Amino acid sequence: MRIVKLTEETRRNIVKDLLKRSPSQYTEYEETVRDIINDVKENGDEALFRLTLKYDKCSLDSESIKVTKEEIDEAVNGYDKELIGVMERAAANIRAYHEKQKQNSWIDTKEDGSILGQKITPIEKVGVYVPGGKAAYPSSTLMNIIPASVAGVDRIVMVTPAGADGKVSDVTLVAAHIAGVDEIYKVGGAQAIAALAFGTDIIPKVDKIVGPGNIFVALAKKAVFGHVSIDSIAGPSEILVIADETANPRYVAADLLSQAEHDQLASSILITTSRELADKVNAEIDIFTAGLERSEIILKSLENYGYILIADDIDEACSAANEIASEHLEILTKDAFNVMTKIRNAGAIFIGEYSSEPLGDYYAGPNHVLPTNGTAKFFSPLSVDAFIKKSSIISYSCDALREAADDIMSFARSEGLTAHANSIKVRFE
Repeated sequence: MRIVKLTEETRRNIVKDLLKRSPSQYTEYEETVRDIINDVKENGDEALFRLTLKYDKCSLDSESIKVTKEEIDEAVNGYDKELIGVMERAAANIRAYHEKQKQNSWIDTKEDGSILGQKITPIEKVGVYVPGGKAAYPSSTLMNIIPASVAGVDRIVMVTPAGADGKVSDVTLVAAHIAGVDEIYKVGGAQAIAALAFGTDIIPKVDKIVGPGNIFVALAKKAVFGHVSIDSIAGPSEILVIADETANPRYVAADLLSQAEHDQLASSILITTSRELADKVNAEIDIFTAGLERSEIILKSLENYGYILIADDIDEACSAANEIASEHLEILTKDAFNVMTKIRNAGAIFIGEYSSEPLGDYYAGPNHVLPTNGTAKFFSPLSVDAFIKKSSIISYSCDALREAADDIMSFARSEGLTAHANSIKVRFE
């Protein structure tokens, strides 16, 4: 990895470089995605069958597009029981964490007869996209479905591409079953997003779509936003480690590589106050990479978006980290909890040398669906909040409204909205 002195210029250039990876930059695919969405919108299930055959080489019809109970049972009964146990324990941790995020409706009454409150209502129907094809991600299945289940969503609809043989990965079906999905359809890509957004005869229209996917899925979610709600437009994976001279260079190197192996656009950044640590981490990275299966991807990722930045002090390191606003942030320093208080912008914060990033990816409980590409400055991790709506409650008595009437009418008239003022006035004529 390149070792660079942290300055205002290097910080600005790195942030600019990282933003190039945003899905919003891939405009050359937008027309294709738009055509797919319009096709599904106009032709419904027929378009789904045709597009699935074209892109996934999978022949579907009205009888085979939905995953049956028998298919789920076969996957569960035939899958490795030890791994099922692992997923069940992870699911229990995820559910317990998200249960603490639940909110309650509330009412506040006053002596003048006014009543104000907030009503919490789960979203009725949610679509969950789960990637398929070359890789299966049961962890993402758990992370997207369980918060919706905890929130009380009435109908959780999952879409995921099947293989050419018409089957969905067993591990995906097992994870979906553990998480509590209601129904699963064998369709992927932009066409699956379009089906969830607009509905077909077979696939119901949902109110919100969540879940990661390739560039076509990301751009499709962006295109249908407004017709439905979405979670976010996810970009490539990121990790940033803040470390001082007390950090174990072997741990730091291993954690940086845990994200570099995702894809060539993944970003791995170390900010350290110790040049000695920087050199040792670089050496460990070379040793590890030589023995890792995805070494070619790792090397390309580190070449494109891997940096070791030397900061003058921890405050400067934290300032840079806040500007980069990484998806995953590890703190491997003395007094790490105090350093954590200086962090404003990060998707998930991992504190201490035994809190490596994969702990959050798979097992601890907090959601691993996190803001990327600097959006941690204004977005939060996927949570129960993503699957609820809040309605305001307002009820005033005659006396309470009379007390406020002149203020309301004056405000309305100042905006030239005399009908607003009249709506108050008629009640006291």
